[in-house]
Amino acid sequence: MTVRGLRAARVLLATVALLTTLGAAGGAQRPPAEIFDLVVYGGTAGGVITAVAAAREGLRVALVEPGRHLGGMVSGGLGWTDYGKKEVIGGYSIEFFQRVGAKYGRDIEWHFEPHVAEAVFNDLIKEAGVRVFFEHRLREKDAVVKSGTEVTEIRTENGGTFRARVFADTSYEGDLMAQAHVTYVSGREGISEYNESLAGVRDRTPFHQFKASVSPLDSAGKLLPEIMPRSTDSIGAADTRVQAYNFRLCMTRNPANRVAWPKPAGYSAARYELLARYLPVFEHELGRPLAINDVMKADILQNGKTDTNNNGAFSTDYIGGSYDYPEGSYATRARIRQAHIAYIQGFLYFLASDTRVPASLSAEMKEWGLCADEFVDAGHWPYQLYVREARRMVGEYVMSQKDIQTELTKPDSIGMGSYNSDSHNVQRRPTEDGRAVENEGDMQVPVTPYEIPYRLILPKRPQATNLLVPVCFSATHVAYSTLRMEPQYMILGQAAGVAAKLAIENKQAVQDVDPRALAAKLVSQRAILHR
Repeated sequence: MTVRGLRAARVLLATVALLTTLGAAGGAQRPPAEIFDLVVYGGTAGGVITAVAAAREGLRVALVEPGRHLGGMVSGGLGWTDYGKKEVIGGYSIEFFQRVGAKYGRDIEWHFEPHVAEAVFNDLIKEAGVRVFFEHRLREKDAVVKSGTEVTEIRTENGGTFRARVFADTSYEGDLMAQAHVTYVSGREGISEYNESLAGVRDRTPFHQFKASVSPLDSAGKLLPEIMPRSTDSIGAADTRVQAYNFRLCMTRNPANRVAWPKPAGYSAARYELLARYLPVFEHELGRPLAINDVMKADILQNGKTDTNNNGAFSTDYIGGSYDYPEGSYATRARIRQAHIAYIQGFLYFLASDTRVPASLSAEMKEWGLCADEFVDAGHWPYQLYVREARRMVGEYVMSQKDIQTELTKPDSIGMGSYNSDSHNVQRRPTEDGRAVENEGDMQVPVTPYEIPYRLILPKRPQATNLLVPVCFSATHVAYSTLRMEPQYMILGQAAGVAAKLAIENKQAVQDVDPRALAAKLVSQRAILHR
């Protein structure tokens, strides 16, 4: 057997062993009839930490995951951590990065391979005694049963029924929250709604823009592919558009571990005509040969692998491809996911193979490929679509721009954030004069380290009193764009798990948990709550 084959076999055997250990044999498994203390829906990083935090407090916890892997984006390719200021990351979030470091023989590691992150999440779950149920996706229409303001059970497509005293929705999509009839929004608020200068449709922004002028029109006067008509929305207006998604790619140039770029079904080079026109003029504008990091952000992790993200005017972000995702049916979301795969694979294949790509860039692209020892049961493609933002709860307190820039302290702080306000582009459109192309929606604005209130993860009391939402939490688009980083999801997950314990112990609604008692417990667990 080849080295590559041995690596793949080891990963597959490890996955099988984990599933056996956790008693999660996939879709055929039926959950037990017992009532759990806490049911967590969504095996994201935030979901794992929510479950682990509660289990460490002595609760009986079920973690219900629609797929077959834990960790969401953290084990799905996002190994180059968006940490902001490391000193405000504490508690079980910092423990995760320390455990990753231990896998590499170091005190801590912020840049890691996907399979290592997944192994750490699996370790945490096993040690805490959390019951994991893989391949249990919520029924699409009638999954959530309530009695008054309490969620009493959730039902999955394969016949599973999960009852609990407290529930947590830790999915990126917020499907449990939505079916529990909790108020939420998606898209962008206007400037006037929360008095946010960064809200709504953006004026021209400097980053991830076209650095040279390219006509948006083909020879017949029609817009090229990947450009949308210019809307009449004014600057600062609200809209329902969603920032771009992508996949965070794990790449290598090691021939022994490299898989060639796949040519997607239905590939057409014509789709990338705008890119073909732009690259030569971009190279001329730079005054040097183009390199791979001019068209993507290939950050080096461990063992020569990358976390590759969007960079520049035309890159791995599928701009405009995410609009229907938050409210989409499962079938719609599946189509959107596949559309992102087709777009990004086509982009990579185009760069490596099309004769119009500048020679230096094309040659470098041919040196790279996907990692043979990552995502081995998914064709080496990341498991998790990068859902940067979907639904956002409108809860007990809505964090907005003032809470990340000026009003930085909170009496019920459960953690801190510090990464800049970061939204990816939302539209690609002709300029106002119609002669060039521009991207709209980018937001990269520094913040001052700020405190995160417990109320952020609480639905409004009349809507749900035993539900916590530490991923699709209550924030405007502007505030969500800094809070949405994975270390913060884990920080909020720890608070949610501990809050569930306090609510059950004191027989009270989650809104009535004493923030002082919650803070004291979190601080004892090394959480950092204040500046």
